[in-house]
Amino acid sequence: MKSANKLAIITGGGSGLGLATAKKFTENNICTIIIGRDQHKLQAAAESLGLLCSYKVCDLGTLEGIPALVDEIVAEHGTPDILINNAGINQKKPFTEVTDADFQQIIQTNLLAVFAISRETVKYMIEAGSGSIVNISSMASQYGLPFVIAYTATKSAIEGMTRAMATELSPLGIRVNCVAPGFIATDMSAKALDNDPNRKTKVLSRTPMGKLGEPLDIAEAIFYLASDASKYTTGVILPVDGGNSIGF
Repeated sequence: MKSANKLAIITGGGSGLGLATAKKFTENNICTIIIGRDQHKLQAAAESLGLLCSYKVCDLGTLEGIPALVDEIVAEHGTPDILINNAGINQKKPFTEVTDADFQQIIQTNLLAVFAISRETVKYMIEAGSGSIVNISSMASQYGLPFVIAYTATKSAIEGMTRAMATELSPLGIRVNCVAPGFIATDMSAKALDNDPNRKTKVLSRTPMGKLGEPLDIAEAIFYLASDASKYTTGVILPVDGGNSIGF
């Protein structure tokens, strides 16, 4: 693993967009550590990706465990060059039925954990004088979506945090950017759309390219923002959505 060009951490790397990104990274000789809650899923993903991929089991919603997690990764592999904040949870529920506990749970995983793991990783990146962080937003931050109030709140906050982080950290050599995926064909989106034909029809009708994206579409964008190809790019929110955010 020490022969790899760079070291990356991907949260939520065991499936979906995170796994597609891990595959893209390892194919480009980036030593990649995937983080998630499901050991079996992570182990299967790491085995499928080969020697450049390893994993750490961690529930990022438990914030107090994050500093030790980052310290452990650094002790074993060195300072990360790249952090991809991909892990997230969603909940589809009418506004008036969302409890305080529901809202807090999504805030904890989608926002507070992103802040905490970024803070701990940045401490080491500052010492190295370089680094690239890519956060993951959503179309929920680009326009109003019903029934996902907590998720929307977290993704809107992620975009604001991306700009604030970029402004503060870029002078220290650490770039911070964000990808805002459109509607991508994953297990998570299937749950949201396949049981709601009207919602799926609306999604496709306002997407100029007329189809769902693929996980690789997002992985390619993340790879660009994480790599030296974007060395003069920071604070950017990049929609990868088939035109959904500008569709009529």
